[in-house]
Amino acid sequence: MKTIHLVLITLLFSTLGVAQNQIDIVIIGGGAGGTSAGIQAAKMGAKVQIIEATPWLGGMLTSAGVSAIDGNHQLPSGIWGEFRQKLRDHYGGAEALATGWVSHTLFEPSKGNKILQKMTEFPNLTIAFNAKYTSIEKLDDGWSVSYQQKGKTYVTTAKILIDATEIGELLPLVGADFRLGMDAKSDTGENEAPDSANQIVQDLTYVLILEDKGDTPEKKGLVKKPNDYNPQAYECACNRESGEMFGGVSSCEQMLNYGKLPNNKYMINWPNCGNDFYLNWPELTTDDRQNKLKEAKDFTQGFVYYIQNELGFKNLRVAEEFPTGDNFPMIPYDREARRIKGKVFLTVDHLEHPYDFNLYRTGIAVGDYPIDHHHDKNPEAPEIDFINIKIPSYNIPIGSLVPENVDNFLVAEKNISVSNIVNGATRLQPVVLGIGQAAGALAAIAISENKKPSEISIRKVQNTLLEYNAYLMPFIDVKIEDVAFAAMQRIGASGILKGTGIPFKWANQTWFYPEQIVSEYEWKNGLLPYFSQLENLPASGKGVTLKFVIEIMKTLNPNYQEQSLLENWESWGIKQSADGNTKLNRRTISIITDRLLNPFDKEIDWQGNIISN
Repeated sequence: MKTIHLVLITLLFSTLGVAQNQIDIVIIGGGAGGTSAGIQAAKMGAKVQIIEATPWLGGMLTSAGVSAIDGNHQLPSGIWGEFRQKLRDHYGGAEALATGWVSHTLFEPSKGNKILQKMTEFPNLTIAFNAKYTSIEKLDDGWSVSYQQKGKTYVTTAKILIDATEIGELLPLVGADFRLGMDAKSDTGENEAPDSANQIVQDLTYVLILEDKGDTPEKKGLVKKPNDYNPQAYECACNRESGEMFGGVSSCEQMLNYGKLPNNKYMINWPNCGNDFYLNWPELTTDDRQNKLKEAKDFTQGFVYYIQNELGFKNLRVAEEFPTGDNFPMIPYDREARRIKGKVFLTVDHLEHPYDFNLYRTGIAVGDYPIDHHHDKNPEAPEIDFINIKIPSYNIPIGSLVPENVDNFLVAEKNISVSNIVNGATRLQPVVLGIGQAAGALAAIAISENKKPSEISIRKVQNTLLEYNAYLMPFIDVKIEDVAFAAMQRIGASGILKGTGIPFKWANQTWFYPEQIVSEYEWKNGLLPYFSQLENLPASGKGVTLKFVIEIMKTLNPNYQEQSLLENWESWGIKQSADGNTKLNRRTISIITDRLLNPFDKEIDWQGNIISN
């Protein structure tokens, strides 16, 4: 039946003169998540196409102008780390990117786009720019996507479809169940959630990039006063109250330096009496949304007019950063999307207390940004002190990318299965790059094994991501350069040795403490869920020595020979002495556990529970 269906579609479109393309994976949206998914899947040999509505890649990173990276400065996971290194290479090192005080990594959006386009140069990855999908059809074993580009209609058929749009556009189109707006406390179990659900989304922002032109007498780059200009809307922009976020803003110049970019440019994305704008897009038609976005642009234009005229910064002119007639970015910065109902549902309780649950074992991306919501421009939004919901750094479970009711469909943006509150942390650029990378890896493995994404081994996806330098656990003190990086990540993701989480200002932390000595009891207790045979083995609070390692091994395998461990000791990258008196640290125990016991051989389910063999 499937073959007949595809033949009929092929004959129909051939008759109509419609160009066709048959591939493995089609990604709608070339933003941060979609681009990352495309790169990862292409690296793994899948045939991929990205359909992107603008002429750029990067979405919020570039096309929306939000080129100040939020978070993950000490977690350069996978493609995020690769992208950041290319920025450093271009600008001349890490310090050259630390131009504004909101971030360690700031860059010109146009340069970010060029780097991403270079990173996507694979023969098996094609990108349809300035293309808009017009229909999506579910086939027996895949998808058919029609799109228009330069007045011509194209059709792509693929086994796997990925929604990487900025607001989860595809979810209602493919019949996926989703959440939208603020969740009710009864739905999430979160004490901080409102009693009743609503469809209120975060404020969006139309960014502008300004450039310091000095004392030039030319008027180019000075904005006109909008018709509905109201200076009172912006008059407290330079007077942010002191607080944990950044401390007080002492001057208007300091406010502008918030998003200062290389080459004397400035990102205008200011939350305090700045250019945030509330748009109730869930209840708008496509045309109505475009009309309201014009109001958002006007509001940002009013803020820039205020900066240039009321504050006196006429040296800051609108930069010609984007290929648009008005020099605005191609898209707004949407902070929130429709959120799929996935195999798992990540709530703030999971983030606050990760080891009370097993979801951390299924991690595929990491983040350290706090829960940050923008609701200042909507007086109807319930009062929630989001920023004071304290969490350590966290990871994203793979089940949040996989819908519960649609096969061969994944999400790879701000549309993952999280609560509204959690979205305030997971929406940031490095996290979304990691989400996209994981979606690309999962899809590519499904293609290679001719299975549905929901049928793929979670541990296989995690091991694949480790091969590409991605983090599973957000350990701030476990560096990619360490030869034991993958071992410590796996042992951390198994729960055999747990990390210590610390809510810490705007860069939350989780420490693994690789040099800390491991007690016999801690190690044995961590191994028990995987090896019940150890139940009756005596274990003290003393540090593990080689003798106890051998006791563990002989309990599991009476024929185990100590010599095999000693022969591989140095080649495995163990730095401690192999004498019988040395107390072994968490780095060494991670290597030994990973090499000798390989707990990742034990499969887990979506909830992180170990599947009995």
